[in-house]
Amino acid sequence: MPHLELISETPLSIPELKEQLQKVKKRDEELSPRANKTLDYLIQFSKLSPAKLKELKKKIEDLKIPRLKERHICKAIDVHPKDIDSLKIIFSGENIQPKQEDLNKILAILKAN
Repeated sequence: MPHLELISETPLSIPELKEQLQKVKKRDEELSPRANKTLDYLIQFSKLSPAKLKELKKKIEDLKIPRLKERHICKAIDVHPKDIDSLKIIFSGENIQPKQEDLNKILAILKAN
């Protein structure tokens, strides 16, 4: 097997992945069975438009929460928690635990949308 080098890594949210798979399907005319199942899942569970997603990401990034990475933002948007405890679970396996006031701000943004 050839040696593959990872050049960059970018987290994708559900709406972004759905959009990317649809582009691949349009380009290749057919997806692999696994990619097809993934696309079916994404179509069923994707609730946000790409424009709304970008707006939410920007609002959360503008909070300037220390050590909050793009992957945390994507996961929060994908899960769309309804309460603080659900939002805290996103950070449970990470080296970051935002302050209560920051969690409240993130939750307020998610609830407003």
